[in-house]
Formats: sequence, C-alpha cells, structure tokens
Amino acid sequence: MTSRIYYTDPYCRRFEAVVTKTLEHDRRPAALLDRTAFYPASGGQPFDTGRLGEGDVVETIDADDEVVHVLSSPLAEGVTVRGEIDWDRRFDHMQQHTGQHVLSAAFDRLFENRTTSFHMGAETATIDLAREMPWEQIARAEEDANRVVWDDREVSIRFVSVKEAAALPLRKEPAREGTLRLIEVTDFDLSACGGTHVARTGAIGAIVVAGAEKFKGGTRITFACGGRALRVFRTLRESVAGSVRALSVLPQELPAAIERMQAEAKDLRRTIKRFQETLAGHEAARLAAAAPAIDGVRVVVEALDGWDANGLKAIASAITAGTRTAVALFSTTSPVAVVIARSADVAVDANVVLRALTGRFGGRGGGKPDLAQGGGLAGNTVEITQAARVFLSNPS
Repeated sequence: MTSRIYYTDPYCRRFEAVVTKTLEHDRRPAALLDRTAFYPASGGQPFDTGRLGEGDVVETIDADDEVVHVLSSPLAEGVTVRGEIDWDRRFDHMQQHTGQHVLSAAFDRLFENRTTSFHMGAETATIDLAREMPWEQIARAEEDANRVVWDDREVSIRFVSVKEAAALPLRKEPAREGTLRLIEVTDFDLSACGGTHVARTGAIGAIVVAGAEKFKGGTRITFACGGRALRVFRTLRESVAGSVRALSVLPQELPAAIERMQAEAKDLRRTIKRFQETLAGHEAARLAAAAPAIDGVRVVVEALDGWDANGLKAIASAITAGTRTAVALFSTTSPVAVVIARSADVAVDANVVLRALTGRFGGRGGGKPDLAQGGGLAGNTVEITQAARVFLSNPS
C-alpha cells in the first residue's frame, strides 16, 4: 500500500521514498513506492508529473491501494529515491480544484443547483450543473464565489467515518465507503474529496466563468482560476483590442458593430446571388451556342474562373433547360468543384459521370441522374475537362 503524502500535506514538493516494486505500464518503465507526494488522475483532477531519482515521472496512476509512477527511465527495486513534483502544475491544479469547490457550493447555496461532474482541462475547467441556468444567476454565483476567495478563508482537511459523515452537512452524498477525507471551506462548503487543495481561499486568486452552455438538460460552466484566469483575460483582451482596431469602434460598441456587419454581409450575399443568377443566364447562352453537337446533343465542358459551386449549378441548370445538352462545369481554383447536368431527353447519367471523375481525380460528391455535384478534385484542369468530355460522350 502506498502512503499518500498529498492527503495530509498537499504543499509537499519533495520527499524520499523506497521503491517497493518495479513493473511496466504500456511498455514504459514504472515503479511503486512506499510513500509518494505524486497525485494520480482522479475525481476530475489530472495527475502530477515531476522527477523521481534521475528520471521523469510522465504519468501517475491510481491502482486501488497503490500509486503507479510511469517513468522515463527504470528504477531499481529496493533503492531509496528522491522525488520532486512539478510544483507549477500541482499548484495550478490546486487552484482549479479548490475554485471548483467554492463555485459549486455557490450554485448550490444560492440556487440549489447541484454539480453532477467536474473536469479539469489544460486551459480551463468545467462543471456540469443539474439544471439550466440564466446568465444573471451564473453571474451572481460567480460574484458570491469570489467574495469567498477574497475573504481568504481557511481550507482544512479532516478524516471521518461514514457514520460520522452522515451527521455532517456535506454538499453531496459521498460515493465511497470507509474513512472519508473531507475538505472544508470555513462557513461555506464541506465535501468529501481526495484531491489537492490550497490552504486558504485567497490562494485561488480569482474564479472567472468563461462560458456556459446547455448540456444534457443542465448547464455546463467553463471557468478558470488563478493563473488560468489571468491567461483567459489576456486572450480576451487581445481579441477585443484586435477587433476594436479592425472595426474602429469602442469596446462597448463591438456587439452592435458585429450585428451591423452580419446584416450587411447578408444583404451583400443576396445582391451577389441576384447578379449571379442574371449573369448565369448570359453565360449559359454563350456556352450553349459555342458547344459542339454530338448525335444531336450539345456537350458543354468548361472550367470557369470566378464561379463557386452554386454559380456553376445555376449555369448548368440554365443550359440544360434550353436545349438537348450534357454539361460538365468546373471551378478553376484547387480543389476543383464540379457540376454535372443533362437535359431531360439526354441519355446521360450525371451521377455516373461524377463517380467516374472522382474515381480518377479524387474528391467526393453525388446527386441524381439529371444533376450531380461534388468537389475536392485534384489535378490539372485540362486533364479533368478532357476526361469529362470522354465520360459524357461514353458514360458507360
């Protein structure tokens, strides 16, 4: 059994221990110790890394009564080694985990909205709340949590039996039996938890809610504490500053400016669509008039500059509506977009032709016998158009 130093002393950075067993984990050397300060991944908190002897601890795993230390280089069984955890990583995790306790307690105390799960990512952390919440209530819980941070309240550790715990005002029912480790934020929260935490709430620094979204009938809250909160703010500051420079507006005017630009872009897309439809008719007439006829069917194969897939489709539809034609139109940009179409009285399967082209030049697409379209074709447009002429003339 590994004695876990972090249970009683989460601020322990360096320690000595005896290697009780060596093994392999996923083809990497690993070791068990008689005691350790390395925290294994558990309860939503990631594992510690650091140094053990002359090598690195690259992963720490909870294996029931033991803690497995996955190493960069093997150790010898029975030796005494010196361990040192990556303190910056550990303290960051302590800030986030303690901040989660305080934030979850705020949601619970103010709105009786329980936290159902917690996950700590590399940049932010999340809690999932049982019910949906409006932003006004989220902001209130955030303010209440930060008041507790700034009060610099004590965060204490104690151990109790399940029977003793039943008489205590725990925020949620414990999920395990036996001796329970409790984390208490003075006059605010009491929870069973095996993670590492700061000694006083002031060390959390700040709790910042970075986002909220509906999730499985409840609300997923994304938040950051301490150093992470500072990084989140810097990212936001740089994004806002860049947007302000680009749009020449004040920060508080950004939402209205973006809405205005979206409305203008929508109007512009409608205008472009009208112009394309008009121009498509003229382009269709030009291409149809210049196309050669094979057994009474005009074959139009062209790569057109400046047209997207929708424009190509409009041109192809206009051509096939007027005369007995088979059409293959391509964009000139790479990867190449393609539209295959034919008149109702022409015995060509547009989908078969498209499959033949994507089979040779890659890409994807599909459609019906009279109209098919796709994209992602790779190759020289001359080769692609030559192949299309052959397939249209002899699609089988």
